[in-house]
Amino acid sequence: MTPTPPPGDTDVAIVGAGPVGLLLALLLGRRGWQVEVLERQASAYGRPRAVHLDHEAARILQHAGIMDRLAPQTEVMDSYLWRNAAGTPLLWLDGQPDMPTVSGWPASNMFHQPDLERLLAEAVASQPGVRVRPGYEVRDVVAGDSEDGSVSVRADGPGGVAAEVRARWVVGCDGADSRIRALAGLAVSDLHYQAQWLIVDVHPAVPVRWSPLNVQVCDPARPTTAVSAGPGRRRFEFMRLPDDADDGFDSAATAWRLLEPWGLTPANAVLERHAVYTFSARLVDQWRRGRLLVAGDAAHQMPPFAGQGLCSGLRDAASLAWKLDLVLAGQAPDALLDTYGTERERQVRAAIDFSVELGKIICVLDPAAAAARDRDFAPIAEAGPAPIPDQPPPGPGVWLPGDPQAGQLALQAPVGRDGSRARLDDATGGGWVLLGHTADPAAELPAELARWWESLGGRCLHVAAGGPYDDSTGAYGRWFGSLERDTVLIRPDSYLFGTAAGPSAAAGLVDALRSVLAAPARAAEPD
Repeated sequence: MTPTPPPGDTDVAIVGAGPVGLLLALLLGRRGWQVEVLERQASAYGRPRAVHLDHEAARILQHAGIMDRLAPQTEVMDSYLWRNAAGTPLLWLDGQPDMPTVSGWPASNMFHQPDLERLLAEAVASQPGVRVRPGYEVRDVVAGDSEDGSVSVRADGPGGVAAEVRARWVVGCDGADSRIRALAGLAVSDLHYQAQWLIVDVHPAVPVRWSPLNVQVCDPARPTTAVSAGPGRRRFEFMRLPDDADDGFDSAATAWRLLEPWGLTPANAVLERHAVYTFSARLVDQWRRGRLLVAGDAAHQMPPFAGQGLCSGLRDAASLAWKLDLVLAGQAPDALLDTYGTERERQVRAAIDFSVELGKIICVLDPAAAAARDRDFAPIAEAGPAPIPDQPPPGPGVWLPGDPQAGQLALQAPVGRDGSRARLDDATGGGWVLLGHTADPAAELPAELARWWESLGGRCLHVAAGGPYDDSTGAYGRWFGSLERDTVLIRPDSYLFGTAAGPSAAAGLVDALRSVLAAPARAAEPD
């Protein structure tokens, strides 16, 4: 039972109604919390920006209840080819569209961001405890009195009318120029990458199947990106060169001139967007100060070459939502929110570093240096397509100390009940899950631990061949065998808190989780 804040107050104020802010609001609203979302724009932006969701991001959106509706509007990536100007492959990342991933979704999904934002807005509107207030620009945040620990968010609303929201926690999801980050005094490290690119989104009149679906042209005469932007759409990115004119590079005329070699003209396509963006690499030094936190672009920016910008923001929201839930409910101390930053920093830093390294491949402008690069990379491509690298495990945080499996993503494969073939996360409803293979973990929990587990909303499932949750494909048998464990405890963001084996495995895992949540300052390091 979640407490209701006094009239005019809210549990969480979120600044920014982009995908990250809306997802965080939705996840908190589904847990029963009161949320105010303040967005400075009076209406939705409505233009495409991000175009890629990896399998984990798709799973997060599944938890939010919208991925099944978005999936028909996505295009599964077959491969991502990096080639030079002559067409010689330099790097070939295999999307493995027919191979199952640990999350149960395709490894790479190309989409049209306005489709995602529409679904998120509709889902948020269905939550009675969430209110989105467009046209409200935050100008200040003031700490409340020490008794209630609240924060007052002051904003200018439509017509310049002042508004104030008092919240227990404030999360800045307000982009690269985050006002909340500035007000919190959170420093940002520049990771030394910057380049300007013309971003062009085009809708061909006649759909064309591009193969490979996504291409990087590493041409020193004009580094170029050509990828899917969802079914029937294409995203092109053209690097700005030193001798490009100061005026007019962001014009429609320039966009059409650069699109013409790709067979796209005003006669056979619609130009949906063209704008110059500065790609950069930046990361906050600290993710929280007091009752202010940041997520998404407010916390990190990276070049788009690995397609991890939005995916990283969605991971932020998934990680922060369950931690805020426990703190708001009084089931964990405020120090739990420090693990949000320590866990996310490692993954985000790895995504930034990978994106920057890819940028160094494509952005070579010197012909001699490009020729040397081609000689180095061509043998790599000749070895054949390589799988897309997995994300590293999160950093120190809420993990079973000493468990080498902690921090891995839990498998999501089909399970059956009464003849159905539901996905695991749909069967459990997400949240905290004890998953047993050789026995029902519920039967192994002493009464006192079972009551605490239930207070978290924890679920227990026994997945085995022929059982109520039928491992009909054998995927869980193989997975538990690879772990050399028979019981796992899964966090609400689908990561393994820990694993164990033997008759007291379930009780040991739940008791360990209770200890870690009671003292999160002693964050454990995943192996």
